[in-house]
Amino acid sequence: MKATGVVRRIDELGRIVIPKEIRKNLRIRDGESIEIYTDNLNQIILKKYSLSEDYNLIIRSYIDSIYQTIKKDVYITDRDKFIAISGSNQKKYENKDISNFLSEIIINRDYVKSDATEKIELVNGITENCYYLISSIISNGECIGLLVITSEVEEINNSDEKIIQIASQFLGKYIEN
Repeated sequence: MKATGVVRRIDELGRIVIPKEIRKNLRIRDGESIEIYTDNLNQIILKKYSLSEDYNLIIRSYIDSIYQTIKKDVYITDRDKFIAISGSNQKKYENKDISNFLSEIIINRDYVKSDATEKIELVNGITENCYYLISSIISNGECIGLLVITSEVEEINNSDEKIIQIASQFLGKYIEN
């Protein structure tokens, strides 16, 4: 465990403030969830909550099925990183931090589709030249991640769009429950 040298008092309601620098380094934003653990040494451990840990198996199976159907790379992100990928870029991007471009899409809860091959930055500093479709995953009224498909050679068609819209809605509803 890494010591920070920061000491905080607990207020009368049992609250503590996580220092801004720690929140910034861990990319914890206002309104995000934190998991609280205790260990056998009577320590309290705060951990940034990620949907990937609770839903990893179902998400992987789900996007593998989508990939088998549409034959385009499928990516799922949480608010910070790629959590599941099916297709040719799996090893290249899995568990990497998402780009500022994708972070902005999450903040704006956007739906973005390219009509031609375009450069897209999935991870800061790495671009792909491809067709792409990005759909926000909304759970409990909050954008918790993205569902992305890319293809270097084949356009995103109406069927692909419908599948991705349904998939992102399903994931949002599944995570709500």
